[in-house]
Amino acid sequence: MIGVVGGGIAGLAAAYRLQQRGHDVQVFEAAPQLGGLAATYETPGDDIEQFYHHLSKSEETIVDLAEELGVGDRIEWRVGTNGYYVDGVVHPLDTPWEILAYPHMSLYDKFRLGMLTQGVDVRGGLPDFDAYDDLSEYEHVTVREFVEEHTTTSVYENFVDPLLDGKYGDRKDDISAAWFLGRVRFRGERDLLRGEILGYFDGGFGVLLDALVDAVGRENITTNAPVTDLTVEDGQVNSLTVDYDGTEAVPGADAEETHEVDAAVVATMPNVLESLTGFPCEIDFQGAICGLVTMEESLLDTYWLNVAHDAPFGALIEHTNFVERERYGGDHLLYVASYVQDETEDLWQLDDDEVRERWLTEIESMFPDFDRAAVSEFRIARNPRAAPIYECGYLDLVVPYQLDEEVGEGVYYAGMASEAQYPERSLNGGVVAGYEVADRIDAQVGARTDE
Repeated sequence: MIGVVGGGIAGLAAAYRLQQRGHDVQVFEAAPQLGGLAATYETPGDDIEQFYHHLSKSEETIVDLAEELGVGDRIEWRVGTNGYYVDGVVHPLDTPWEILAYPHMSLYDKFRLGMLTQGVDVRGGLPDFDAYDDLSEYEHVTVREFVEEHTTTSVYENFVDPLLDGKYGDRKDDISAAWFLGRVRFRGERDLLRGEILGYFDGGFGVLLDALVDAVGRENITTNAPVTDLTVEDGQVNSLTVDYDGTEAVPGADAEETHEVDAAVVATMPNVLESLTGFPCEIDFQGAICGLVTMEESLLDTYWLNVAHDAPFGALIEHTNFVERERYGGDHLLYVASYVQDETEDLWQLDDDEVRERWLTEIESMFPDFDRAAVSEFRIARNPRAAPIYECGYLDLVVPYQLDEEVGEGVYYAGMASEAQYPERSLNGGVVAGYEVADRIDAQVGARTDE
């Protein structure tokens, strides 16, 4: 048997691929719900993700997986409109004329930024269309150094810096230009007359998750079942110990039970890998606090609104300006998104009621016509390790897929600290990581069988 620690998208993708290769697989998830950051809330209509999600056109592996699972036709490619809130004004930034009208950068600034987003380096007078293909060249350059050199200081100060501040706070000066370039490239296709093309499942990402769980087989997945130990003997993984105390899914199982395994996939955050194997990871992670506001009235005219001032959140994302509110019982749904770089930060220390009050007060300040009486529900999700902090030299810190030398033969890693989640984390990266370890296990177990 091959044991998979973690029932998020990476663990389930690994299990699916391994089963395709003819292997017996069991998935153990510590939480009561599968999906990790793709877990959902109920609404009067479709379920909706606790943390906002969409697909970019560049995410091909997860689209291919959806096709294999028979839900590819549920992906809808929609226009995701964007705006920037500066000095009390919402500036839409979707069409060329809206970008030209943006008052906080000169025409020259916009030209230089536009060339950069298209992957063209114009510093030498002659356009270089290949300058940004190798992201590793910019691993040890900060975003500020890169943007000021490749565009202008004004572009950094008036456009990039507020976005960086909202995302990384006091860690913004550590962030690698490779992450910035990768994020620009990751976002993918635009409709010049309307805006960015983004994907969403009819029914939400739970459609994909349910199809993947069904493909793996619910009998092969146990929730409320944290893995408490991973044993290596004579340089080879030997067993996983699972705490079944919180689940009734395994009748007759002891509170703790040990399973012999031929290989083990750890598809979780690296702190779990370290607790099970002792393998350390030096990547820092940021936490996320994400509110989902259910409203009787719409707040924004755009889908995604970045906030340029020092607000207690970095973005407001009105999901029902992207997907019709009729799918959610007619409610308007708004995400309020904030990242924290350290759990000692004030926002993280507040309880949910205090966060709600702080956020609603700020929204009232930004939008005087907003009526909090129109808010019927306010749900808050927290994750202390929602995303890596992509600091300079990040690639030197990623955890290898295969940990034969570091831990023992047959131990693999497919979590958030894997190379597949560089230069930007995504559900697509989770699928890629799951596939990568599954293919390595298949080759290794097959070679062992042939001996």
